[in-house]
Amino acid sequence: MTTTTNNRLKEQVLSIINDIENGVEVTKEDIESGLYDEDHYEVGDSIGAMDYIHDALDINYTLDSERQYKGARILVAFGGPNIWIDTAKNTVEGYWWGESYTDSFTEDAMDIHGTCDELFNC
Repeated sequence: MTTTTNNRLKEQVLSIINDIENGVEVTKEDIESGLYDEDHYEVGDSIGAMDYIHDALDINYTLDSERQYKGARILVAFGGPNIWIDTAKNTVEGYWWGESYTDSFTEDAMDIHGTCDELFNC
């Protein structure tokens, strides 16, 4: 793997961490493209965790021995690279052609962890 590819993997992981820690603001382009419904969002609004993980490819739940929710591992990109958000470990993990990059997030501005708890328990 080239350094350029490795750098792109790191950049993608760090971009997702930035989204988690700071939230995602709706842009005019998001509304115009139909990414976010103008009936629910205006330009400048922050999206919620449910919208952020709406297109997740898979969610694996982490449970304790009493089958209580402890976290979730959410597949948000697949096929080059594969990227997982792990709310139990507060990490974002990226994998691409045998290379990997993992980094931690400290804040969960969108409350992805709480939203996955709600999904699991509904």
